[in-house]
Amino acid sequence: MPSTITESGGEYDVAVVGAGAAGIAATRLLAAAGLHVVMLEARDRLGGRGHTVPSGLGFGVDLGCEWLHSADINPWTRLARDAGLTVDERLPDWGQRVAWLQGKAAQEEWRQNMAAFYDRLDRAAEEPIDRPAATLLEPGGKWNALLRAISNWANGAELDDVSVKDYGRYDPTNVNWRVIEGYGTLLAKVGADLPAQLGTVVERIDHGGKRINVVTNRGELSARAVIVTLPTNVIAAEAVRFSPALPDKISAAGGLPLGVVNKLFLRIEGPPGTLKEETDRHLIGAIDTAETGSYQIRPHGWPAIEGFFGGHLAARFEQDGAASMVDFARRELAGLFGADVARRLTPIAHSAWAADPFSRGAYSMARPGHADDRKILAAPIDGRLFFAGEACSLAHFGTAHGAYFSAAEAAGQAIAALGSNRAGAASGGAPRIQCGI
Repeated sequence: MPSTITESGGEYDVAVVGAGAAGIAATRLLAAAGLHVVMLEARDRLGGRGHTVPSGLGFGVDLGCEWLHSADINPWTRLARDAGLTVDERLPDWGQRVAWLQGKAAQEEWRQNMAAFYDRLDRAAEEPIDRPAATLLEPGGKWNALLRAISNWANGAELDDVSVKDYGRYDPTNVNWRVIEGYGTLLAKVGADLPAQLGTVVERIDHGGKRINVVTNRGELSARAVIVTLPTNVIAAEAVRFSPALPDKISAAGGLPLGVVNKLFLRIEGPPGTLKEETDRHLIGAIDTAETGSYQIRPHGWPAIEGFFGGHLAARFEQDGAASMVDFARRELAGLFGADVARRLTPIAHSAWAADPFSRGAYSMARPGHADDRKILAAPIDGRLFFAGEACSLAHFGTAHGAYFSAAEAAGQAIAALGSNRAGAASGGAPRIQCGI
């Protein structure tokens, strides 16, 4: 039986709520500053929406975050190498998916249309009035379905529901690498030595007194400061209550819902055959509909295919069950490679992030008119209650490095607010750990 919170000490400099990318990053930085810190996680594992599971075939697959997006500025890149994990620096071939289906001429036409759309997006992001990103589509445009499909994958939501300002503010470097052992493996490894209480569901945060009282399913603790790294859907649903209430935070979280994005991994039975030539190839199931999958064929040469689905399509799969996702993927892959390939595919693993009670979705997007809610969500309360996570990042939302950047800012604010009067300095507190940045 796990110990209760009070048996573990009960009084801390800082309590960090959530042990995903932001929680792990914040706890690491606070511990390095000599603060007495505890990380509270409802799940029985570290990593949050970063989760690597075994495939049964000698490799692990990421049900959550997978790519080291903006890897050249991503702190997790260095942490992966420091942890002895393998960083695959091969860039994805996302830009060649149309060429595989329709040839180089179609690929060039698509490239020009996509560039024009994102140019309009960048300009619209600077306008005073926010609006749905779908308003930037050319009426009757040939490539509108594919632009909509990309939003489903990138935002977990249709362009009609996505803020122009928010979508336009995302600022990638377009350097995308992978951790072969898994992003979830990386998060769990970096967090392994940090002071964490797993299986600890935070129910209420009372911040009206001199110290902040945190009520959990395993007892209560008090802290001089708290950093909340919970997903927006959890905050918006008031699964954790704040006393005094924080209506502005609840409203901001509601304006930044987590989209629905899920993965499916299929094993390729038998010899690879024609698929051998498609190692690490990214393909689209169809380009004439927004409701299609993005497929990674034989990632790292593994005998598997990864399907990626978003928006209403992914939500239907969660409602109808995993078998519907498998059937859909087989049909699309049969259209790409023939019926024989489809018959050779058996499911390995899949995600259902919207049904996960501790995430309730994949990653955040902003509704039209709510792009600035990210600033409201990230703003500290009384110099003692701080918020972090990918949803608090203006330019790197939806990513583990965006979560890290946000956590570093929140941790820095907490350290500055607590000053030199640190309980951990006298009691020993948490071990000193080298900072990740």
